[in-house]
Amino acid sequence: MIEDGDKIAVGISGGKDSLILFEALYLFSKFSPEKFSLIAVNINMGFKDTSEEEMERLRAYFREREVPFFEEKTDIAEIVFDIRKEPNPCSLCSKLRRGALCSVAAREGANKVALGHHADDVLETFLLSFMHEGRLSTLSPTSYLTRTETTVIRPLLYVDEKDIRGAARRYELPVVFNPCPADKHTRREFMKKLVEDLRSEIPDVRKSMLSAIIHPERYNLWKK
Repeated sequence: MIEDGDKIAVGISGGKDSLILFEALYLFSKFSPEKFSLIAVNINMGFKDTSEEEMERLRAYFREREVPFFEEKTDIAEIVFDIRKEPNPCSLCSKLRRGALCSVAAREGANKVALGHHADDVLETFLLSFMHEGRLSTLSPTSYLTRTETTVIRPLLYVDEKDIRGAARRYELPVVFNPCPADKHTRREFMKKLVEDLRSEIPDVRKSMLSAIIHPERYNLWKK
């Protein structure tokens, strides 16, 4: 996932996941046998309710660590909510943000982009694809984007969200409030609640479902 000489652009939304990802990579870079460098990239979606005070705390965090922090201003919020008026905005928003992030990474000479998806995201993405698209698909630890010639890595895919939440509090990371009007009102949030409801009846259901995804030798699907 990480190789000697890599320059990794870490996508920083300001949320707990992306900040724990950066902190983990930053600390790992101090003793990793592979020598790599980091830059941090925030895609400013254009929400007017973003706290400037919180953003300044975020900038100070990267200044203290002497890591370049790039803020890329976009009109993604206007495109998704005002122009397209997407009823389920997350998919389009994700694609636009990832495209902007990869463009900044290429501009700054980074050959890899790191995203803060975790184990809960893996399961929720699988359920979304399964139930809404009729596909067996989910997030991959690594993927290669041919258009931008960028490798995307997701180092936290085996980490539970609850552990990330606890670590973010313990390290007192400068989390920025998410002003997105769709936050907590998405199909992904529905899948999160669905899994929790299932756990009330089947305590180990989350562990079993993740295990089925992570271990290919357990697949027993029809041949193509």
